[in-house]
Amino acid sequence: MKKLTSLSRIALLVAGCALCLGPAAHAAKEPAKKTDQPTSSTSPAPAAALSAKDKSFMKDAAKGGMMEVDMGKMAQEKGKSPEVKKIGSRMVADHSKANAELMGIAKKKGVDLSKEKAKMEKMDDANFDKQYIDMMVKDHEKDLAAFQAEAKDGSDAEVKAFASKTSEVIKKHLALVKAAQGKMK
Repeated sequence: MKKLTSLSRIALLVAGCALCLGPAAHAAKEPAKKTDQPTSSTSPAPAAALSAKDKSFMKDAAKGGMMEVDMGKMAQEKGKSPEVKKIGSRMVADHSKANAELMGIAKKKGVDLSKEKAKMEKMDDANFDKQYIDMMVKDHEKDLAAFQAEAKDGSDAEVKAFASKTSEVIKKHLALVKAAQGKMK
């Protein structure tokens, strides 16, 4: 998840906008201070409390998740087969849910997961289905390895739990896209 391929560098507009909105309802509460001055009842935990590895994982997961949503929307629009359109729809739904959960954790931990903008690259319309499915297989294999590594070796319990839970969804996606890929050969 460290490097995005040229096809993977997709405009992270739609998912990023949805993820960056919302109240600070997930902020951790500070313990009450014994002073005469009023204090804020909510503020994010310092990002310094997370290891560099956990922060890096969260940033990479956010980028990848937003890319999956954007590519899923493209598959719904450009896909020729009903199977590719259905897979695109599932990627949008599942990754949007995971993205929202990750953003909540990031807010609580004080980690900035601001989206990065890139130009939308066009895929060959005639071969879109195959290119999309091939890319989904490759990305999900890479993502699964990264999420499993974080679940095993991460230092923050909440980030590890997110990675563990989400890796189960990624496994299902990988099986789904590999089955579709097998039908295209």
